[in-house]
Amino acid sequence: MEEMIPHGVKKFLMLGSCGALDHAITAGHILVPYAAVRDEGTSYHYAPPAEEAVLEPACVDAVCQALEDMDAPYARVKTWTTDAFFRETRGKVEKRLKQGCSVVEMECAAMATVAAFRNVKFAQFMWAADSLSGEKWDARNLNKLGTDAGEIYMEAAIRTLEYL
Repeated sequence: MEEMIPHGVKKFLMLGSCGALDHAITAGHILVPYAAVRDEGTSYHYAPPAEEAVLEPACVDAVCQALEDMDAPYARVKTWTTDAFFRETRGKVEKRLKQGCSVVEMECAAMATVAAFRNVKFAQFMWAADSLSGEKWDARNLNKLGTDAGEIYMEAAIRTLEYL
């Protein structure tokens, strides 16, 4: 973002996979984050310490509208952003669930705080891949994205950018 903003980029959309913390989130489920628990380092260089980064509602709505246009089912979620994925311990998963997080990923809080700091638009959607909802890690469909799903995600991305 920092390298692209000086070149005039004002809209950013991130899409990718995430891990499910809640067993009800099935593999491939499309998720739109509205807030991210800040458990990484980057966001603290762009915003004062706080528990969460909140995404701009209009950006969240743009993703939701794109998915609704396609009749693609999705859920709005709070996510846990961590850059220490080997430290996603059972205790931390339980803590994040109590905070309202249903998924975990590595970028949302950082990207949202940089976007707010630089006054650019940022939206994100993701699909559930692996699961941390049980006693053991379940790889499920991690790194096994099918062609049909990829086409859905790309169409949603293009439509979202049109709304942004």
